[in-house]
Amino acid sequence: MARILVPIDGSQQSTDALEYALENFQDDDITVINIIDPIEAGYAGQSAVPGYSEEWFEQAKEGSQELFDEAQAAADEYGVRLDSVSEVGRPTRTIVEYAKDNDIDQIVMGSHGRSGVSRILLGSVAESVVRRSPVPVTIVR
Repeated sequence: MARILVPIDGSQQSTDALEYALENFQDDDITVINIIDPIEAGYAGQSAVPGYSEEWFEQAKEGSQELFDEAQAAADEYGVRLDSVSEVGRPTRTIVEYAKDNDIDQIVMGSHGRSGVSRILLGSVAESVVRRSPVPVTIVR
């Protein structure tokens, strides 16, 4: 049984990647991961407001749980039980480190996720994961 990692962020591309994994790796162990990037809190413009960081982090954790619930609902249609994990850090580094530390056999991810300022400032997470990953990466467009 292979261990498959699918990063999810709520984008259509990550949804497509999850669907691909569910269709092609039904008999394997699929883990969905959502990365909470603390850098994003600083771009909201309110990071200097006392208590904002804690509030932002709590909202981010709730958002992760919502993504996991949606992912499991999609997996239920295939009769697949997903593992889910939320990690805090920079997306590329966190995905690659999680794959190394958890004996992941393959990463399946969308060609790009979030757009706008975050994507411009952070660059292409998918491209960076492909370059740094110790395991094969399938990019779904």
